[in-house]
Amino acid sequence: MLRIGVIGTGGMGRHHIGNIRSVIPGARVTAVNDANEAIAKQVAADCGARFIAEPRQLIRADDVDAVMIASWDPTHEEFSIAAIEAGKYVFCEKPLSDTPEGCLRIMEAEQKAGKRLLQVGFMRRYDQAYRELRAVIEKGTIGRPLVVRAQHRNLAPAGGATITSDMSATNALVHEFDITRYLIGGEDTYVSAQLVAPRSSRFCGDDLIDPQLVYLETKQGVRVELELFWYCHYGYDIRCEVVGDLGTASLPDPAHTVVRCDGQSAFQIVPTWQERFDEAYITELREWIASVQAENITGPSAWDGYIASLVASACRQSRLTGGIVPIRSVDCPDFYHVNF
Repeated sequence: MLRIGVIGTGGMGRHHIGNIRSVIPGARVTAVNDANEAIAKQVAADCGARFIAEPRQLIRADDVDAVMIASWDPTHEEFSIAAIEAGKYVFCEKPLSDTPEGCLRIMEAEQKAGKRLLQVGFMRRYDQAYRELRAVIEKGTIGRPLVVRAQHRNLAPAGGATITSDMSATNALVHEFDITRYLIGGEDTYVSAQLVAPRSSRFCGDDLIDPQLVYLETKQGVRVELELFWYCHYGYDIRCEVVGDLGTASLPDPAHTVVRCDGQSAFQIVPTWQERFDEAYITELREWIASVQAENITGPSAWDGYIASLVASACRQSRLTGGIVPIRSVDCPDFYHVNF
């Protein structure tokens, strides 16, 4: 039985804890921590875990085999490095760090530890629709990928959260940066980024440009066109189309009953990320737990987190300058083999 300590009992942390308790065998939550002690203590009581007031104490606890980090984004680097240095397996929600330099420090700590201990929470790789789309591309059915077009639209920020333009890149678009590499092949790297802003929606505040359009180019010449829209007001809508030189392939709409009535044909669009990716989150945790028990982590790595952070940083720079920003990464260490 894998004993997991969870740092961060906000919406994402509670979602993971609920899945571990109800549908994922082979693991249990033994300790929790959060800056909001009242919520953390209630979560601990609900799941039969103990509350630990200090995150590093939780990381070092004898009854914690692996650490799940779902806390405030700027804390991810600190807690990931502390867990690695303690020899604990780590599941860190995205972003791995707010900066590429932070990701490099995590990679340095992991290489010093001598084996892969960390996985990043890029759950789209575990979504059945994305896996089917990747299989079509790998099979060569649509030929060589030439263009990827994707949209990431939200009804509104979850829980009325305040979103800034910087958070758009580090907290949401990182999913697109990672899943595109997953689809077209992880060895292909990004070489440039440009963020373009149309006029903003009337519903966003002064600190948010919404929607945002991002244009990426890869080393092999694939063009990537992304749209992020926080306040689309009609539902949670994730789309992706890959254009090849022999055909195209697209994500299907989530399966819902189609109703034809009163001269209209319609189906439901899910309202939030929980409904759209619920099965992906379950699969992600199930496979992570199995890999920890096998002592062979194969999911999204610190290197993958670094690439996503690097592209997010370039997008922020492009938003400020209005230009195309080159993306220059360090060479991928031999320690990190692409596990796609």
